[in-house]
Amino acid sequence: MPQLFVHLPRRHAAAMIVLPLLLCGCVSKLFSAGDQAPETAPAGVTQRVQQSKLFGVLPVYRPDTQQGNFISKEQVAQLQVGMTPAQVRFLLGTPLLNDVFHPERWDYPFLLKRGDGTVTTSHVVVHFKEGRVSRFEGAELPNEKEYLQLIAAPKK
Repeated sequence: MPQLFVHLPRRHAAAMIVLPLLLCGCVSKLFSAGDQAPETAPAGVTQRVQQSKLFGVLPVYRPDTQQGNFISKEQVAQLQVGMTPAQVRFLLGTPLLNDVFHPERWDYPFLLKRGDGTVTTSHVVVHFKEGRVSRFEGAELPNEKEYLQLIAAPKK
């Protein structure tokens, strides 16, 4: 048994055990997020700006994170009812979500979270019936030029 608390009074030993436990619950309070009004976004894309600061003063570095397949307005314009799964995979890429219980449904979610807190999302769903596209749905998507401006825009 370690002799760590042998020379400390009991109240100091208890404080050394309890204080870190209390601070663990307060860590989330150190990061304050001041929400601002949403900026104008490309069509069908949701954006939210959130400024994160450590102790409310120091800026926190957060890298850009992209998840999923970006599907542009031009790609959806090429999608047609009656296409085979191979043609859809060639046009849109491999679906991110392919549910075992709904094999006739392919989901293409997309999330781009910038380091400044801007979140951009979109979602395209392709439905198949008897091995052919029966319908597809998704919000109004940005075109490729808008997306490139979004990811290549200089940081403010």
